[in-house]
Amino acid sequence: MIEVPEAVCLSRQLNDAVCGKYISEVVVFHSPHKFTFISPGIDYEGVLLGKRVGKARARGGMVELAVGERALLFSDGANLTYLEPGADLPDKHQLLIGFGDESCLVVSVRMYGGVWCFSQGEFPGPLEPYYRSAKEKPQVLSDAFDLSYFMSLLDEPSAQKKSAKAFLATGQTIPGLGNGVLQDILYRAGMHPKTKISGLTRQQKERLFRSVRETLREMLRLGGRDSETDLFGRPGGYRPRLSKNTAGEPCPRCGSLICKENYLGGSIYYCPGCQPR
Repeated sequence: MIEVPEAVCLSRQLNDAVCGKYISEVVVFHSPHKFTFISPGIDYEGVLLGKRVGKARARGGMVELAVGERALLFSDGANLTYLEPGADLPDKHQLLIGFGDESCLVVSVRMYGGVWCFSQGEFPGPLEPYYRSAKEKPQVLSDAFDLSYFMSLLDEPSAQKKSAKAFLATGQTIPGLGNGVLQDILYRAGMHPKTKISGLTRQQKERLFRSVRETLREMLRLGGRDSETDLFGRPGGYRPRLSKNTAGEPCPRCGSLICKENYLGGSIYYCPGCQPR
């Protein structure tokens, strides 16, 4: 599932690959998929055909693509692939956008995902609060997301009873930062996922901030995590230190076995040596 680094990577690649192209073909639901969510009442072919593609941008863990006066929004679970002219199409896809040069953008949904189409700035879908939050809050990889802003989030009264995981990866406190990238952020910071925000020292807060920025920047630099693919179907180059693939293995720092637990509706991974509770 895409999170911040993958969304930014995909947006940059879309800007290089399809920005400025004219749409010559639109195919919606070539393969029916029960958990593909689209904008009700919108004739995708009617509003997209003949339009020119504009800029793409990351909206937290979502990708927004301007098309004429409309926007397409791809949420977590929507897999975007760009195919050069003459490339074989996948057997199943939920949206295909063909361009005048015979290249195309194919969207395939995994378990569930959204492919919404709406007038720019007026997203009416069920994820509207998440979309609005992602638009209005400083992007975590932008200069506006600085130490002062991060400290203001930590100092919110609502944050004090939360654990480190709950603070970072729930409630859209930081749009696009989810359970997938969370594990390595806390590992780099030397912080257990269940550590309470109220008990953090100034030094720990600053270390957590640096870890958020440095971990996400490294993931982006390497093209996202190796569990996800980019616009050209290539897996990312970042191998998470903590994940289902490393659970039970020795920590590369201290040798302790990496633990896995269920917590807050998902799995957490941590090193008991490097991340004491």
